[in-house]
Amino acid sequence: MLRAIPDKLFGVMVMGGAVMILFLLPWLDRCKVKSIRYRPMLHKVLVALFCVAFVILGWLGAQSGSDAQKLVAQVLTAFYFLFFITMPFWSAMGQTKAVPERVPSHD
Repeated sequence: MLRAIPDKLFGVMVMGGAVMILFLLPWLDRCKVKSIRYRPMLHKVLVALFCVAFVILGWLGAQSGSDAQKLVAQVLTAFYFLFFITMPFWSAMGQTKAVPERVPSHD
Protein backbone atom coordinates (compact mmCIF):
# COMPACT_ATOMS: atom_id res chain seq x y z
CA MET A 1 0.00 0.00 0.00
CA LEU A 2 2.90 2.33 0.65
CA ARG A 3 4.07 1.97 -2.94
CA ALA A 4 0.55 2.47 -4.30
CA ILE A 5 0.19 5.97 -2.82
CA PRO A 6 2.50 8.59 -4.39
CA ASP A 7 2.46 10.96 -1.38
CA LYS A 8 4.52 9.65 1.54
CA LEU A 9 2.40 11.17 4.32
CA PHE A 10 -0.85 9.97 2.77
CA GLY A 11 0.73 6.54 2.21
CA VAL A 12 1.62 6.25 5.88
CA MET A 13 -1.91 7.34 6.83
CA VAL A 14 -3.39 4.70 4.50
CA MET A 15 -1.12 2.05 5.96
CA GLY A 16 -2.11 3.07 9.50
CA GLY A 17 -5.76 3.02 8.46
CA ALA A 18 -5.31 -0.48 7.04
CA VAL A 19 -4.17 -1.68 10.45
CA MET A 20 -6.68 0.34 12.47
CA ILE A 21 -9.66 -0.87 10.43
CA LEU A 22 -8.95 -4.40 11.68
CA PHE A 23 -9.88 -3.26 15.19
CA LEU A 24 -13.38 -2.37 13.92
CA LEU A 25 -13.97 -5.82 12.47
CA PRO A 26 -16.18 -7.17 15.30
CA TRP A 27 -18.60 -4.26 14.80
CA LEU A 28 -18.52 -4.34 11.02
CA ASP A 29 -19.58 -7.98 10.72
CA ARG A 30 -23.39 -8.12 10.91
CA CYS A 31 -23.89 -11.80 10.13
CA LYS A 32 -26.03 -13.86 12.50
CA VAL A 33 -23.54 -16.73 12.57
CA LYS A 34 -19.81 -16.40 13.20
CA SER A 35 -18.50 -19.55 11.54
CA ILE A 36 -17.76 -19.31 7.83
CA ARG A 37 -19.14 -22.84 7.49
CA TYR A 38 -22.72 -21.55 7.91
CA ARG A 39 -22.37 -18.29 5.97
CA PRO A 40 -23.65 -17.62 2.43
CA MET A 41 -21.49 -18.24 -0.63
CA LEU A 42 -21.09 -14.49 -1.27
CA HIS A 43 -19.22 -14.16 2.02
CA LYS A 44 -16.90 -17.03 1.20
CA VAL A 45 -16.09 -15.59 -2.24
CA LEU A 46 -15.41 -12.10 -0.87
CA VAL A 47 -13.13 -13.44 1.87
CA ALA A 48 -11.23 -15.52 -0.70
CA LEU A 49 -10.81 -12.46 -2.95
CA PHE A 50 -9.66 -10.45 0.05
CA CYS A 51 -7.02 -13.07 0.87
CA VAL A 52 -5.76 -13.05 -2.73
CA ALA A 53 -5.61 -9.23 -2.71
CA PHE A 54 -3.74 -9.27 0.61
CA VAL A 55 -1.10 -11.70 -0.67
CA ILE A 56 -0.66 -9.82 -3.95
CA LEU A 57 -0.30 -6.51 -2.10
CA GLY A 58 2.40 -8.07 0.05
CA TRP A 59 4.20 -9.39 -3.01
CA LEU A 60 3.91 -6.03 -4.82
CA GLY A 61 5.39 -4.28 -1.80
CA ALA A 62 8.55 -6.37 -2.15
CA GLN A 63 8.95 -5.59 -5.87
CA SER A 64 10.87 -2.65 -7.34
CA GLY A 65 7.66 -1.24 -8.80
CA SER A 66 6.66 -0.43 -12.34
CA ASP A 67 3.71 1.66 -13.48
CA ALA A 68 1.58 -1.45 -14.05
CA GLN A 69 2.42 -2.80 -10.61
CA LYS A 70 1.57 0.56 -9.08
CA LEU A 71 -1.84 0.55 -10.79
CA VAL A 72 -2.57 -3.01 -9.59
CA ALA A 73 -1.53 -2.02 -6.07
CA GLN A 74 -3.86 1.00 -6.15
CA VAL A 75 -6.80 -1.12 -7.30
CA LEU A 76 -6.11 -3.76 -4.65
CA THR A 77 -5.71 -1.11 -1.96
CA ALA A 78 -9.12 0.28 -2.90
CA PHE A 79 -10.55 -3.26 -2.74
CA TYR A 80 -8.94 -3.75 0.70
CA PHE A 81 -10.76 -0.75 2.15
CA LEU A 82 -14.01 -1.34 0.26
CA PHE A 83 -14.09 -4.87 1.66
CA PHE A 84 -14.31 -3.48 5.19
CA ILE A 85 -16.44 -0.41 4.40
CA THR A 86 -19.13 -2.48 2.67
CA MET A 87 -18.94 -5.38 5.15
CA PRO A 88 -21.97 -4.27 7.25
CA PHE A 89 -24.13 -4.50 4.13
CA TRP A 90 -22.99 -7.73 2.47
CA SER A 91 -22.43 -9.63 5.72
CA ALA A 92 -26.10 -9.16 6.62
CA MET A 93 -27.28 -10.27 3.18
CA GLY A 94 -27.95 -13.82 2.11
CA GLN A 95 -29.46 -16.87 3.72
CA THR A 96 -27.29 -18.55 6.33
CA LYS A 97 -27.32 -22.29 6.89
CA ALA A 98 -29.03 -23.52 10.03
CA VAL A 99 -26.66 -23.99 12.95
CA PRO A 100 -26.91 -27.55 14.35
CA GLU A 101 -28.35 -28.10 17.81
CA ARG A 102 -25.02 -29.46 19.06
CA VAL A 103 -23.42 -26.01 18.66
CA PRO A 104 -24.09 -23.85 21.73
CA SER A 105 -25.44 -20.36 21.26
CA HIS A 106 -23.72 -17.58 23.18
CA ASP A 107 -25.98 -14.54 22.75
